Amino acid sequence: MKKPIDKEELPYDEDHTSGLESKILGANALPSDGELSRRHIIDLLATLGGGVCLTSLLGGCGTEKEEISSASTKKSADFYPNELDEPVKVGYLPIIDSVPLILAHALGYFEDEGLNTVKPTLIRGWSPLVESFIANKVNLCHLLIPIPFWMRYNNNFKVKVMSWAHTNGSAIVVGKHTGAKDFKDLGGKQIAIPYYYSMHNIVLQMGLREAGLKAVIKDQSDNLELDEVNLIVMPPPEMPPALAAKKIDAFIVAEPFNAMGELKAGGQIMRFTGDIWKNHPCCVVCLHEERTKEKTEWTQRAINAVTRASIYASKNKKEVAELLSRDGKGYLPMPASVVVRAMTHYDVEDYLTTGANRNAAEWKNGRIDFQPWPYPSATKFMVNAMKETVVGGNKSFIDSITADKVVEDMVDYNFIKNSCEKYPEWKEDPSVSDKNNPYDRKEVVRI
Repeated sequence: MKKPIDKEELPYDEDHTSGLESKILGANALPSDGELSRRHIIDLLATLGGGVCLTSLLGGCGTEKEEISSASTKKSADFYPNELDEPVKVGYLPIIDSVPLILAHALGYFEDEGLNTVKPTLIRGWSPLVESFIANKVNLCHLLIPIPFWMRYNNNFKVKVMSWAHTNGSAIVVGKHTGAKDFKDLGGKQIAIPYYYSMHNIVLQMGLREAGLKAVIKDQSDNLELDEVNLIVMPPPEMPPALAAKKIDAFIVAEPFNAMGELKAGGQIMRFTGDIWKNHPCCVVCLHEERTKEKTEWTQRAINAVTRASIYASKNKKEVAELLSRDGKGYLPMPASVVVRAMTHYDVEDYLTTGANRNAAEWKNGRIDFQPWPYPSATKFMVNAMKETVVGGNKSFIDSITADKVVEDMVDYNFIKNSCEKYPEWKEDPSVSDKNNPYDRKEVVRI
């Protein structure tokens, strides 16, 4: 048996903070006597609705020196006179979505581009990752695609989507105790999602509506009608244990937690999300907009490295899974068997029998694929879908925004287009449908 990696040898630094939870508990408007549950806190972090602004809350809960809004607007040139001197500081969750970022670090692609690096920062929840990104603790990260949409238009935080981190790569896992085989069987069930503003919430609710069910947000102790499905925001690492303990009935999340749910939590994959929305985006690579304007050379080189890593991951999934697992270099704290399954185990008879990937033969996609181009059609689809998606808090900001505006304003196409032209092998990924016209596509959904 291979000796476990010593903590000092780990390729990442872990941020153990719980994001904004402690600051929110300390705010005057909320109780600090324990009556506010973790569920309520996480839900609040995921939405910050009711007119509460993310940056103002972050700043208002600390001292002047701690204000995140101030930190996020400081000129990076104040610290590094030469833009290429600033190290790449990757922030990531331990999910397969992060592969292009952590693989670029593992293979030395950032250094190949003449950039300095520090150890990536592993963070176990979306809220603390968002906080770290805003505070410039990390300067390159992956976020669920609706999160920058929420940050930019609900909170006026200037985040830019630079590329896609991957396509597909998520699933709905049901506890075997539920007997659920399809969406119609989810009525009256408790389902965990990673964030209200997530592709997971969008796809889940598309399926629920098709089955005549409605998503609701209630306390888990409340009674549910047979046509209601309760949404519970939960950090991805907590989902398999919660399913194993039957605290939830199902979850929808990124890999490798679906594979973990299958192997360790008594779960069964009901449906892969990439079998519903063909080659959908999930996580996107993000930078501060200010950085893309002030440090154009740094930005281009960083995106070049991520694009190279996407191509390598696309062509070498099993090798990459083993390399990044805890049995390899240890960027992902899961055994190789789980990570390999999460990246490669798809076109097999058991999934065809259950209907989890009923479109696989026709669509020819994988359990997860890696191509970096941010298709405008998918961004439009996401924005329009969010208008129909139930979330916690106030989402009125969505009503005043058009999908066309988001496509033009939130996504930067210049740097990734340069990288795609420099490394044309990206077009060979299975999720690029038309190799002759790789920069355009039509969205396909089959529920």
